[in-house]
Amino acid sequence: MNDQATGVICADDAQSLAGLFRLRVARTPEREAYRQYDRTRGQWVSYTWQEVAERVARWRVALCGEALAPGERVALLLSNGVDWVSMDQAALSLGLVPVPLYTTDNTENIAYILGDSGAALLLLESASRWKALAPHRDSFPALKRVLCLNCDDPAAAADAPGLTTVDDWLAAAGTAAEPPGQPAGDPNALATLVYTSGTTGRPKGVMLSHRNILSNVEAVLARVPAYPDDVFLSFLPLSHAFERTTGYYVPMAAGSCVAYARSVPDLPEDLLAVRPTVLVSVPRIYERVYAKVQQGLLDKGVAAQKLFHWAERIGWQRFEAAQHHEEPGTLARLMWPALRHLVADKILSRLGGRLRVAVTGGAPLYGAISHCFIGLGLPLLQGYGLTEAAPVVTGNTLQDNEPESVGTALPGVELKLGDKDELLVRGPNVMLGYWRNPEATRKAVDADGWLHTGDVARIAGNGHVFIVGRLKEILVLSTGEKVAPADLEMAIAQDPLFDQAMVIGEGKPYLAALLVLNPDAWRKRAAELGLDADAAQSLADTRLAEFALGLIQTLLQGFPGHARVRRVRLTLEPWTIDNGLITPTIKLKRPQLEAQFGREIAALYAGHAVPAVA
Repeated sequence: MNDQATGVICADDAQSLAGLFRLRVARTPEREAYRQYDRTRGQWVSYTWQEVAERVARWRVALCGEALAPGERVALLLSNGVDWVSMDQAALSLGLVPVPLYTTDNTENIAYILGDSGAALLLLESASRWKALAPHRDSFPALKRVLCLNCDDPAAAADAPGLTTVDDWLAAAGTAAEPPGQPAGDPNALATLVYTSGTTGRPKGVMLSHRNILSNVEAVLARVPAYPDDVFLSFLPLSHAFERTTGYYVPMAAGSCVAYARSVPDLPEDLLAVRPTVLVSVPRIYERVYAKVQQGLLDKGVAAQKLFHWAERIGWQRFEAAQHHEEPGTLARLMWPALRHLVADKILSRLGGRLRVAVTGGAPLYGAISHCFIGLGLPLLQGYGLTEAAPVVTGNTLQDNEPESVGTALPGVELKLGDKDELLVRGPNVMLGYWRNPEATRKAVDADGWLHTGDVARIAGNGHVFIVGRLKEILVLSTGEKVAPADLEMAIAQDPLFDQAMVIGEGKPYLAALLVLNPDAWRKRAAELGLDADAAQSLADTRLAEFALGLIQTLLQGFPGHARVRRVRLTLEPWTIDNGLITPTIKLKRPQLEAQFGREIAALYAGHAVPAVA
């Protein structure tokens, strides 16, 4: 991958993540590195690699003044942006270990991670965020310094010993000499601690080395190349291993530009403003766009729906022909220009209109959604990974794209199936282990170096991997039938009426579902059903239950008969990080959901009666 012509930096040349940054600055100092929105000035601001290097140097000087020893941990609790990069690179250059935190996480979880990691320094967005953390101070006694970008709460700052604004911290160190540069260092040394989302218990600190991450960066670029003129739009949090590797270090190795979105609510506008060529996302973003498209089609009527489905079908035929290196049929060739103009271009323009590649990972993408976007001409690739693998394990390519699969193993990564068809992974990207948790490490990585993913998979003859479900999330009905609930939940969530879904039925004679309704779609459906959308009792009305079951029956018609949902419990109250029902990566906390809705779940199985479905 050492290609001076394209500017790609290989793992052997970089040696460390700080070395990757130094080489990138040396190779392309005047090229645009980052772009972010300045709310004060009301405009997007660009930074060259040299300008970022100068910022990192200032942060290095200030950080060196904290007298932290190599290997000590520094925590980052702030949104994506150049300041995140500055702290990360300054810390890495001094041999410190960054610990990224989710800005959306609850206070108790953040306090736990600060304590478990033994973080000596914390960088956060605002003084008010520290005000919420301060009562938990005893949980993280190693913390010596708190830095905040914005002093939005002077009272909180005054009551916090050691809390300093970044501007003051940098200014105080401004006259000090820059510390000497670090040697290349050991590629196998600990680079960062990335905590798991904790779906079933306390988060675990995944220890990733420089080699883990750099080998994964190199393998990703071998599978899906990036180029100096690419523009990535970064909106997944950098605390997510997927974004950190593919949306931060990958473009750094390739010399691409990264634009930082303002926020998820601002994403539709930012896509139009930035017009990215590369989009790295989790399925939820594509699901939201898909749901809006489907809702819009319902509003526009039958003619618009037929035109859309025609465009999707013709586009899919073109995609399949291209995959088999064939020419599309005559009808597809003749009709596609008009269908692209009338349908596809209008929808894809919402994503900026010039995407060269769109990648989805972090969770499975439901087939109907990928079929829709690919049919409309979006170059959408699905991959698979986990934090413990730094994180990408498999991926499709534009030339070999099986949307129902998560692709084939990346170069250098070995795969095999273990007991109960559990997917096992081995390679240079597999973690060093869990922080201060040797027992959990032994359970995760066996003596031969195989990482046990906990995912049930199937590997086809051509090497494509199909994820079937989670070992611990396979529901076994009292009839002996087995069901992967995540597949059903993804299918159910395709209808605009359902924002969130959890399928249950372990040890029961049939499946049931807890469903959170979309408020806007609920209002429309309530009117159609003659129900009062503002009345709580409407959610328990049998007319709504029968209507919801009818929708679900249609959505699940491709699944086996035993995978039919027989009863539902409907609510408008969303499951959030704050109420402890989902993780910062939007994964369901099933034990907590089952505990909180225990009474409602019991009612769904009262008498084991099965209602008729309208």
